[in-house]
Amino acid sequence: MSLDSRLQSVWYGPAWRSLPLWPLSVIFRLLVALRALLYRGGLLRVEHVGVPVIVVGNLTVGGTGKTPVAAWLVRQLEARGRRVGVVLRGYGGSHRGVPRVVTATDDPVETGDEALVHARRGVHVVVIGADRVQAAELARAQGAEVIVCDDGLQHLRLARDYEIAVVDGARGLGNGWMLPAGPLREPKRQLQSVHAVVVTDRGGDGQAALAVRSPLLVPAQLRLGDAINLRSGERRPLVAFRDAARLHAVAGIGHPEAFFRSLREAGLGVEAHPLPDHAGLDRASLPFPVDATVLMTEKDAVKCSDDHAQPDWWWVELEVRIGRAEAAALIASVLERTGLTGAGVSLG
Repeated sequence: MSLDSRLQSVWYGPAWRSLPLWPLSVIFRLLVALRALLYRGGLLRVEHVGVPVIVVGNLTVGGTGKTPVAAWLVRQLEARGRRVGVVLRGYGGSHRGVPRVVTATDDPVETGDEALVHARRGVHVVVIGADRVQAAELARAQGAEVIVCDDGLQHLRLARDYEIAVVDGARGLGNGWMLPAGPLREPKRQLQSVHAVVVTDRGGDGQAALAVRSPLLVPAQLRLGDAINLRSGERRPLVAFRDAARLHAVAGIGHPEAFFRSLREAGLGVEAHPLPDHAGLDRASLPFPVDATVLMTEKDAVKCSDDHAQPDWWWVELEVRIGRAEAAALIASVLERTGLTGAGVSLG
């Protein structure tokens, strides 16, 4: 079992398992509270970049569906004719130093996988950088009229007009403790201070079991779509893989088991190969035969170059579905807080 897997079992298991880490968790909580106090008191400066900023992030470490929700929001703003800039850290990439613009043809080893996912979806501009203020300023200089930060709730130096916290409806907030005893990067009461909480559901009833207090609570379903061939671009429905003699699935995301479970719920008998979040597919040490039929996530697919991808490798779409009324309420709330206007909207 990897270190990541062991931590997940502690964080999302009984609270007593994390008992040895509680003193460190208390220290971390105090440091987070002190930092927030310094920003509220003006001793640390919050900087504005001149265009509306919307942050989509997590309170917890690990996958919640944050990037798909951010991409959904980008589409809604684009449908209103807005030029959107996506800003993110570039986790998993080697780039350091000043922010840089990411294009669809960039190397994921440098940019990280999430940035490349956004860039390949045709967003007006995607910028990575550890300094989110500088990254947002670069996006604005490239013509962005609104900034969507994929992650960054804890990057308090960047002023924001709207905050969305994404919570996994099945796993919730784990044992409720802050790092390293639990998965929380901020106290759970922060959910009451953000403008909206999106609770993602992959098919279970986790949303009903999660008690979240928020000014605006938005349930969102994450559903698998078609499989797309990495080489040819051919699309196939997942049912086409039900008769595969041996089907492999790989996922280097924050919560890989969610992907494998969704495939099994679609009727596929997959042999699962979880990888650490943002991990690459090293051809020299693949956990499956190179000529195997393989299903993977979009984040994994962008890390496979044309000469690396094999003929029977496929990535599976992940669709965000928000009810029409709930989507309308969220978009209306975003527009009111940011002052954005424009005709035309898609709430699908």
